[in-house]
Amino acid sequence: RRELSETSVGSEETEKRASLLALCKVLSSVHVLDLEARGYIKPHVDSVKFCGATIAGLSLLSPSVMRLVHTQEPGEWLELLLEPGSLYILRGSACYDFSHEILREEESFFGERRIPRGWQISVICRSLPEGMGTGESGQSPPAC
Repeated sequence: RRELSETSVGSEETEKRASLLALCKVLSSVHVLDLEARGYIKPHVDSVKFCGATIAGLSLLSPSVMRLVHTQEPGEWLELLLEPGSLYILRGSACYDFSHEILREEESFFGERRIPRGWQISVICRSLPEGMGTGESGQSPPAC
C-alpha cells in the first residue's frame, strides 16, 4: 500500500476529499467501516437517539450498491451505485424514513449490471441530534 498525497490524486478526488473533511468538521460522529468482499450491511434505520439528520460517506476501494427502502411504503425504494471515491450524503427523510443497506455479493446488481464486490472501506460522518453535543469527556456518543 502507498499513501496518496493531494498532488498525486486528480483534482476531482482532491475535491471529494476536501468536501468530506469539511463535512466531518461539521458532522460530529466519524467512524470507518471495513467490509470484506462477502461483507454486507443489513437494512436499518439509524437511531434518532444518537444520530442527527445528516449522514455523509466516502466509499473506497471497491464498488457496492446501497439500497434505500421507505419504511412505510416498501414499494418506494432507490439503489445507489457507490463507486470507489464516491461521496454520498443522506439528509432528513432519507435518514429517518428509509432503511439503508449495503447489498450482499449475490444481490449486488445495479439495474441489470452485476457489481462485483471486493474489500471496501468507507469513512462515515454523522451529525449529532439537535441539542446533543460531545459529552464531558469530549467524546461523541456511540455510532448509530
